[in-house]
Amino acid sequence: MTSPPVFDSMDIEELLLPILERLEKKDFDLPILPQVASQVLVLTTDPEVHASKLTTLLQQDPVLTAKIFKAANSAGSGTSRQIESLAQALAWLGFNSISGMAFALSVQSGTFNTRGYENEVRALWTHALATAFYAKAIAGMLRHNQETAFLCGLLHSIGKPFVVHTFNQSRSTSAAPLPWSGMSILLDQSYVEAGRQLALEWNFPASVKETITLHQHQSYHLATDPTKGSVIACFARNLATYYLDSVVVTKEMLRMLPVVQALEIPEGVMDGILEMKEGIQAQTDSLLI
Repeated sequence: MTSPPVFDSMDIEELLLPILERLEKKDFDLPILPQVASQVLVLTTDPEVHASKLTTLLQQDPVLTAKIFKAANSAGSGTSRQIESLAQALAWLGFNSISGMAFALSVQSGTFNTRGYENEVRALWTHALATAFYAKAIAGMLRHNQETAFLCGLLHSIGKPFVVHTFNQSRSTSAAPLPWSGMSILLDQSYVEAGRQLALEWNFPASVKETITLHQHQSYHLATDPTKGSVIACFARNLATYYLDSVVVTKEMLRMLPVVQALEIPEGVMDGILEMKEGIQAQTDSLLI
């Protein structure tokens, strides 16, 4: 059996350079949004839109509607009553949360070229969805806008599948595959800028654009949006990592994060957040394709 190719730092720099150049020149193959996702984004960025328009749009896609019902009725949704209509789901989860769910379901399948990295990109979506649900819970506990927090958490790392897409589009199908360890380095060095440009092209809400740019530990303090989407997403993404691998991120590490102090999270609230893993898993699984 042939061993996979090994890439050193010089290989990574050579692979990263054309991606960064394409981003700088805005010379990249922008993925085409599915029709529903595109229309959902338009509704989300329109402050005058009525919830009935979103309901009408989603009713055109029975599969998508069924998935949203599943998410709304998941064990972690916090309601004991059965949600049986989109109107009920909108009333319970909120306009932006439902929009985010519809967007996530629409974009996961086929929007990005993930050839050769399907499982890894699915894991990226798992992390993004967990971040979204944690962000919504944190916002609720701190009395911030839960719907905006959900959307910010969901889309904070949208640049990652976009980098994979851009890399695949720039490489020959016959080229040797880049191990995921190498791809992870490319992601770390380029996903924020990739996400920023994608957010501009797809016209994300202002709070989401800021979160994409400033959700990291070294930058969340620069955020000015009153929703605190960047700060909440910064903490939520660490919680999502804990949810997925409590060895990489432990409860003790989470409690010591500077962003916890920045959000002024009381110890009792922190205890509640750390006990949410089962509910987060139920909600996350309901939106994975």
